[in-house]
Amino acid sequence: MSEFTEEEWKLIFDEMETNPTAYGLPSRKEGSALIGSFNIRKLGAASKRSPSTWKFLGRVCHRFDLLAVQEALDNMEGLHRLLQEMNHIDQDDDDDWNILCSDKTGTYPGDNGVGERLVFFYRSSTVERGEVVSDITYDRSKVSEILFENLEEINNVKAKYDREMEEYETQTRKTKPTLTLPTFLSFIRSPYCASFKVKSASCPNGLSYEFMAINAHLMYGKSKDRWREFVALMNWIRDRVVQYDKTYYPNFILLGDLNLDYDNPAKDLAKMEQYMKNIQIDTPNEVQVNFPFLDIHPDQTEHFTSNIKLSQRYDQIGLFFRDEDGSGVGFPTHAENKNMGKVDDDGNGYDYGVFNFTELFAKALTNESYKDLSKEEQTKLVKKYEHEVSDHMPIWIRLKFSTSPSKKRKAEELVN
Repeated sequence: MSEFTEEEWKLIFDEMETNPTAYGLPSRKEGSALIGSFNIRKLGAASKRSPSTWKFLGRVCHRFDLLAVQEALDNMEGLHRLLQEMNHIDQDDDDDWNILCSDKTGTYPGDNGVGERLVFFYRSSTVERGEVVSDITYDRSKVSEILFENLEEINNVKAKYDREMEEYETQTRKTKPTLTLPTFLSFIRSPYCASFKVKSASCPNGLSYEFMAINAHLMYGKSKDRWREFVALMNWIRDRVVQYDKTYYPNFILLGDLNLDYDNPAKDLAKMEQYMKNIQIDTPNEVQVNFPFLDIHPDQTEHFTSNIKLSQRYDQIGLFFRDEDGSGVGFPTHAENKNMGKVDDDGNGYDYGVFNFTELFAKALTNESYKDLSKEEQTKLVKKYEHEVSDHMPIWIRLKFSTSPSKKRKAEELVN
């Protein structure tokens, strides 16, 4: 496996420092917070990546206030090395970075298979961790309910599997059959949920965002199975947000590699839009759902992609919130996506994007856009970093801080 040479890394860092925002790496601004998600492929032993790779990853991750990372392995050396890189970038400031991570999920202890940790990195000057941290699961009563509702179909699938297994054992069938359940029962990896309060570094006692952040790495498999797991997670979040008077924080942000089968937006968008519409119908009017990356950004001509081959849209950020919750700071609604990237009177505004390091690498090393390279040249380039850096690129959303209380709070003050 070929990797970048030190000479190539120098060209990359030079290009990155010249104009990082040209490739979608967001700049830090007073009056806003950057929330991101990054699937860093098999983030495990520190020795598996070169010093220059750790330096690159550290510079990228340091841009954010809160970053959800997927595919961290049981070995936490890489997490600690990345944390070290992030803390050494601005040694003169008072920023410290912290890690909050799950235990390994996706495999039973001792069984074969690659389990993962789901991780949050958060900046101490702008982010406070709340008291609530938890996995997201369906409890036994809910699983039993699903089982009994789908028992006939499950029995039919099991009977077919038994017939095929008998054929395999008697050598009348060449391939060993797989048993795929016709319904959702549990997550392939339990999503990880933690409470955070994000505040302005320039005004730490001012208004802030308070929310539950969900870090998820959903299954990669058949389209139908992916969709079932996605819907199960969406239903869980929706039903929890509806209970906003009982939750620790009433607003939720979903971050992660959702493995949505969304590689053909023209075909798949209608299905997604209908599902989102039904989510809105099934919840109280004040509960909003917004997945910005399902829209085309106002400054773009097509949907963002988040894999390094620029062909898939697996990674997503979803906002679930009350439109007016009295907190003084509001998340952007779906209607506001058309204004993403536009600044307000304070020089700030909501925005979202992808750090397209594939384009950065192509420009730095070939002086050509990735899409202008031949298929052979693209493949040769990607092989240099698909394992060393990652096969996913980081996605992000910018949340602006309000300088005045919300309309609801103002109304309450007038009444009182």
